[in-house]
Amino acid sequence: MKPELILEKTLRKSFIFNIIIICIKLISGIVGNSFALLADAVESASDVVASAIVWLGARWAARPADENHPYGHGRAESLVTFVVVLLLVLSSVTIVYHSISNIQKPQQAPETWTIAVILLIIVAKEIAYRFIYSISDRINSTSGRSEAWHHRSDAITSLSTLVGVTIAVVAGGKWVIADEMAAMVAAGFILYNAYKLFRPALSEVLDEHVHHQLEDDIRRISKEVDGVLDTEKCHIRKAGLSYFVDLHAIVDGEISVREGHEIAHRLKDVLMNEIPSISNVLIHVEPYEVKKSQK
Repeated sequence: MKPELILEKTLRKSFIFNIIIICIKLISGIVGNSFALLADAVESASDVVASAIVWLGARWAARPADENHPYGHGRAESLVTFVVVLLLVLSSVTIVYHSISNIQKPQQAPETWTIAVILLIIVAKEIAYRFIYSISDRINSTSGRSEAWHHRSDAITSLSTLVGVTIAVVAGGKWVIADEMAAMVAAGFILYNAYKLFRPALSEVLDEHVHHQLEDDIRRISKEVDGVLDTEKCHIRKAGLSYFVDLHAIVDGEISVREGHEIAHRLKDVLMNEIPSISNVLIHVEPYEVKKSQK
């Protein structure tokens, strides 16, 4: 199955999972008298919106190249990641705002059974994170990793909610505000996760040179192709799940233009066959020259 289809299928499952989690948090928060759970449900609602955006972005990125987009639509994945980062930041700010507001109001301790509900939610979210991240890492999807980290950030938020609700239930009294304090700590973790998602997406958009292992593989494979003596420049840029390579191949300077052309085509075919994630290779043929000092 193509990486794009695997990603789309995974994101669809993530979307449905988030809807179920929101319903559980919302009902438990209302029935169990836990504002922390209600705030957690609001934060999770942003996850659903983010999942929908990532899903649409993945479908957009999977569209083939056309006349107006000769390199395809892969960059849509990075743009979608920026939107998810914005939602994470807004969620953290919302949590802090509501926590500060609630601290100033008299509150009632949540029901004891809400602790068990939060525990189950944390476990489920962590499993979702590991499942989606493993798939995204296998197909090297930026938006997939973004979606996975969204589950991890939600688990962190729920963990702070667990600490706060537990203290509020066990200690009671003035300690009822503990859940709001813990929620603000979780907001800091969410902001940190937002940065971790933002940095690689920005790197991808700016074509930063970070694909060192892929470059090593390209140079190694190139030298095994008949007629290629060595490689010089190797520039790689990532767009969605695909890579575009500009490579300078060094060949015998005494061969004809036609022979150099054939070597370049042979090299391109080998690279794209050996590394399926490479969408296209632009090869510039350089003549091999012996340095004067070596004569």
